[in-house]
Amino acid sequence: MSLNKKVLGIIFANMHEEVVPELTRERTMGSVLFGGRYRLIDFTLSNMANSGVDEVGIVTKSNYQSLLDHIGSGREWDMARKNGGLHLLPPFSNVTSGIYRGRLEALYGVSDFIKSSDAEYVIMSDCDVAATIDYNAVFEAHVKSGADITAVYASSNLTLESAAHSNVFGIDESGRVNNVMINPQISGECNVSLNIYVISKTLLMSMILDGAANGIYSFAKSILQARCGDYKIMGYKHEGYFSKITSVKTYYDANMALLCTENRKSLFNDEFPIYTKVLDNPPAKFDIGAKVKNSLIADGCIIEGTVENSILFRGARVGKGAVVRDSIIMQDTVIGKKCEISCVITDKAVNISDQKILGGSKNYPIYIGKKAQI
Repeated sequence: MSLNKKVLGIIFANMHEEVVPELTRERTMGSVLFGGRYRLIDFTLSNMANSGVDEVGIVTKSNYQSLLDHIGSGREWDMARKNGGLHLLPPFSNVTSGIYRGRLEALYGVSDFIKSSDAEYVIMSDCDVAATIDYNAVFEAHVKSGADITAVYASSNLTLESAAHSNVFGIDESGRVNNVMINPQISGECNVSLNIYVISKTLLMSMILDGAANGIYSFAKSILQARCGDYKIMGYKHEGYFSKITSVKTYYDANMALLCTENRKSLFNDEFPIYTKVLDNPPAKFDIGAKVKNSLIADGCIIEGTVENSILFRGARVGKGAVVRDSIIMQDTVIGKKCEISCVITDKAVNISDQKILGGSKNYPIYIGKKAQI
């Protein structure tokens, strides 16, 4: 069953930026680079495209120039079209709204866009989760259960740090959400919200207008938690692989997890491909004497040294005699000759001059900001 013409997609590009301030200082959460050639928004946008959602609004807040450049007209996701397609929704879309404080206020700011859609249902999603999810199955479960809201969750072993930036559901035997904990101080196996919700457009508009009238701005606190007993909120468990970004450490771990073949195959499914902006880069070039082991090397890279257990984004360069281990090297970064780089995250266009030694640990990777010169 195709979702198009029945479901409107809403993607929140700026939610949860506070958990990785280093990575989102000059970009949205959706624009954060991931897995060698992708942005985090690619996963949510591709899931919608693969599920037949052909009308999508991307709600932004700030620092969205990078996002604009990446998504363009939406051609890579087959959303460059006259009817429906991709819509960027900046702040102040509604003349009576301002910079939003929470999801409900953000929705109020784009309420005219939502009302103008002929869709019957809305799928809302954030960009802090890398996963391949068939929204057709979520939608079918929503309709079958007669739920007011269907919330997608996954079972995960949380630490105290990751739980402090997550919503956790209590689920009864029928699959209904009977408890919502927001940023709890707990650890262990939990039902973690993936911040993906299905709801009818009529009910959502009622919540939005009620929130605006009563000064309510948080969907999680004022709807999911406060009215858990009033609304029929059903959980939909995602069984496949996923990574949820709650800190720089989890971002590092999520990228490093892609070096495992099983994780890669689960996330990048041939039947549900992940699309991204296409660049006309040449293939990666490996110099005579270069050594690469258990790494992801994107197109346009030039490797003259040694790379082990690392992820190199498009256009990265590793000089002769340099050694890069357990690191994430983002787009257009240049690592000079005879450098030793270990457990480091470099942002875009970093230049590390010859014979430098930089080392962190897998628990505390070093982050180097965009366009830094070392």
